[in-house]
Amino acid sequence: MKQAQAIAALSALAQDSRLEVFRLLVRTGRDGLAAGEIARQLGIPNSSLSFHLAQLQEAGLIAHRREGRSLIYSADYGCMDALVGFLTENCCGGEACEAVPSSLAEECH
Repeated sequence: MKQAQAIAALSALAQDSRLEVFRLLVRTGRDGLAAGEIARQLGIPNSSLSFHLAQLQEAGLIAHRREGRSLIYSADYGCMDALVGFLTENCCGGEACEAVPSSLAEECH
């Protein structure tokens, strides 16, 4: 992943609703969810959801397919993995990193 792609992906995720949508789609798996179901589960109005889905799709974080009259959205796991890889590619100067205890990870800001 190039830096410009990483910045676009991180920018798309730097908004509450879009982050919630992306996390929901990651949890849902490859089958994805219809836009209406995403709106229902997260309580996001359809008009706002369309904007957020477009932003995530433009950043390459999600994909969609048509099933009948519905658009089904799913996380692009390849893009997600590439983003995590980009963020960690030089982690600890190439040496093994120590795991952060989970109690401290919750406090990270």
